[in-house]
Amino acid sequence: MSASALRGAAPPDAAADWTVDQAWSSYTAAEHQVWLTLYERQAAILPGRACDAFLHGLDALDLRGEGIPEFTRVNERLGKLTGWSVVAVHGLVPDEVFFDHLANRRFPAGRFIRRPDQLDYLQEPDVFHDVFGHVPMLTDPTFADYMQAYGRGGARAAGLGQLHHLARLYWYTVEFGLMDTPQGQRIYGAGIVSSRAETIYSLEDPRPRRIPFDLEQVMRTPYRIDDLQALYMVIPSLQTLLDVTLRDFGPIYARLQGQEDLPLEG
Repeated sequence: MSASALRGAAPPDAAADWTVDQAWSSYTAAEHQVWLTLYERQAAILPGRACDAFLHGLDALDLRGEGIPEFTRVNERLGKLTGWSVVAVHGLVPDEVFFDHLANRRFPAGRFIRRPDQLDYLQEPDVFHDVFGHVPMLTDPTFADYMQAYGRGGARAAGLGQLHHLARLYWYTVEFGLMDTPQGQRIYGAGIVSSRAETIYSLEDPRPRRIPFDLEQVMRTPYRIDDLQALYMVIPSLQTLLDVTLRDFGPIYARLQGQEDLPLEG
């Protein structure tokens, strides 16, 4: 999950780490059809728009299937590729739980799926956003290392009161990141690849700003959660993203103290 819940005890039917059984057999035919509808719609428009790492991951995991993927089956393939696994949760989890899962190469995914009348927008990430949007990139070794490094940095950011800055890094990369490639700009962010409207808008609409990725600029830039993005940060490569993340963020956090946010609109 890319956002957090309020702190507190895990739900009664969840483990201490907030994980639950996916209960795959309880999905209805209608729910499986929602997955297939969303999958086919995105699969038709992502070639030529999504980065190679995402498309390769989508093929490697065979996420179409006959409906909502069973996490145990996904994990058999994903674990062999990068050592990651998908764990089911009810929904949003506390920051410290989220970071611990990432640091240990576990991606927490909501097990519910949106209703047929919510195909185009859902406020809380569901299993389609989390699994279709996020998990293919976890088959790429470099991106898999980046996500683990992000999780490890979460506890330190919390201790320094810098979670709001670190959350912006996640937003502008993992959720809404673009990448320069020899073929042109491509999508790798889950919030884009899981949304038909944002997939087209992020690359082809003249309205949003698309600027080179700069870590301190990212951390000073707010974001919107209820509309298409006004700004996209463009990385030159996944390796560059990983290298930036492996730096010591302490001096950066210190420099950001007292600095005002940058304007979202250019």
